[in-house]
Amino acid sequence: MSLPTHTPVWRIKNSPQDSVVLDFSDDATFALTEEPVPHIDDGEMLVENLYISNDPAQRGWIQKGVLPERLYTAPVREGDVMAAHSIARVLALKGNATQGFKVNDLVYCLTAGWRRYAVVKTDPSACLPVMVPENVSPTAAIGLFGVPGFTAYYGLLDILKLKEGESLIVSAAAGAVGNVVVQYAKNVIKAKKVIGITGSDEKCQWIKELGADVALNYKSDTFAQDLIDATSDFVDAYFDNGSVLDQVIPRIKQNGRIAACGAISGYNKDVGKPTMGATWVEIITNRLSIQGFVVLDFMFPKDGSNRVATEAFPDIARALQRGDITLERAEDIVEVPFIDIPKVWGRLFTGANTGKLVTKLTFSA
Repeated sequence: MSLPTHTPVWRIKNSPQDSVVLDFSDDATFALTEEPVPHIDDGEMLVENLYISNDPAQRGWIQKGVLPERLYTAPVREGDVMAAHSIARVLALKGNATQGFKVNDLVYCLTAGWRRYAVVKTDPSACLPVMVPENVSPTAAIGLFGVPGFTAYYGLLDILKLKEGESLIVSAAAGAVGNVVVQYAKNVIKAKKVIGITGSDEKCQWIKELGADVALNYKSDTFAQDLIDATSDFVDAYFDNGSVLDQVIPRIKQNGRIAACGAISGYNKDVGKPTMGATWVEIITNRLSIQGFVVLDFMFPKDGSNRVATEAFPDIARALQRGDITLERAEDIVEVPFIDIPKVWGRLFTGANTGKLVTKLTFSA
């Protein structure tokens, strides 16, 4: 098989200040180009993206004017290739420093971005082996056994330190992180009460099937009262993925804990952002603790340890094997041609996905 000489690439055309523009206008956020595939040097490999991860955090990476020192990763500027994690197939390698990779291996790529074909380094800063349990789809490496699953795990255990018998609220509960939080908190940690908040009645039904004791639709006209009714005894902890922080803070017990994980509803201007004005006094008077966290600190700790391999991966794998966690309906895999990558990504911000949103690229001959 001859190797590709050119590849389609999505680059940042206009860094967004507010909402992203997903079309081909002059104001479009992204621009589609056709570019030569770079030469492969020693210690590099040519890969073909098969599955692309869609993550809300990507929106923060491309924000106009964002300061590098205020991000945990390099910002993606105008002219840059859109960054994304992906599952790719190795097409060719060069040199002896191949890290054990070989042609046709599936790899978890951190640097291939929105390209069909990419030349990437073989070291762990760029690519890792796809690690999933036997008989589990490789797409789980960017879901349950990737950033979303490990975010749920460490957010619950290290940040919130949730214990058996405690109560929890989780927002965006039907998302890639939220659905794992619901399952792990209720079925593994044995939380007394798990309240999931999401944006549709259909999603509410699904997270109840996953184990949530109560599921609330924040778009319902009765949401404010529904939340009060569901938390008459208040809750110990809140796993915050965005959208309802102001409403939830007054429902947390004294000395309660909040894990600040994401802000899915606040990434674009046309969806409401939490103000924190009216509820800030609640944090003071009720001695609440809020801790933001980035899961990459646990996946790639500065001390060089491999906590994921010894903690999160085996614990989640055992939970999956026992049936305490399910992947059924937890992956929203959308198969599209390369040109539609931005459109699929845009579903994150309209609530169109359930579970982990994955772009599957149609096969190129």
